[in-house]
Amino acid sequence: MRYAIIIEKANANFSAYVPDLPGCIATGETLEEVEQLLRKAIELHVQGLREDGLAVPQPTSQVTYLEVAALIEGVGCRPKCRPNARVASLPIGATRASRG
Repeated sequence: MRYAIIIEKANANFSAYVPDLPGCIATGETLEEVEQLLRKAIELHVQGLREDGLAVPQPTSQVTYLEVAALIEGVGCRPKCRPNARVASLPIGATRASRG
């Protein structure tokens, strides 16, 4: 399966989550580390769902970018908005280098 993931830059690290798997998150000091840790978190999350007899959610999130002329505080963005958030989509078991 291929899940969309959201990676955000924090003050001293990166955090990431999977919109289609609520509660599946990871943090790391580098992009590579957070992607590696989130991949493992996804595998454990899916394994736990299966062990509990629960359905594994199919990936349904879609990723896109919107071009905007200017980012204006208060219009679609909170004061602490993170306009530099990185979005990636990785298949389980893939490595950053194998994404192509």
